[in-house]
Amino acid sequence: MPRPYPLEFRARAIALIRAEKQARQTAVELGIHPVTLSKWLRPDDIDNGRRPGTPSSESAELRAARRRIRELETELAIVRQTAKFLGEDKPAPKGSTR
Repeated sequence: MPRPYPLEFRARAIALIRAEKQARQTAVELGIHPVTLSKWLRPDDIDNGRRPGTPSSESAELRAARRRIRELETELAIVRQTAKFLGEDKPAPKGSTR
């Protein structure tokens, strides 16, 4: 598992790149792999409009919304199964009082 880097360290590395320093050289000086640095830059580029994509704040909202949708779909499936088990899945005949 890759070792985690503190957010401050990541922010400083990104700031060095934004200050027109070469990414590869910055990565070597900081002792990290250049691909790691590019992975840190990608979300920053998206969040600041330099690259197309979904900003991280919207991404978090989408994840939460998808999680809630899955929960609701599960609840709906349970209700449908229960209704089917109880025989309430068929419409009542015309004129019925049930």
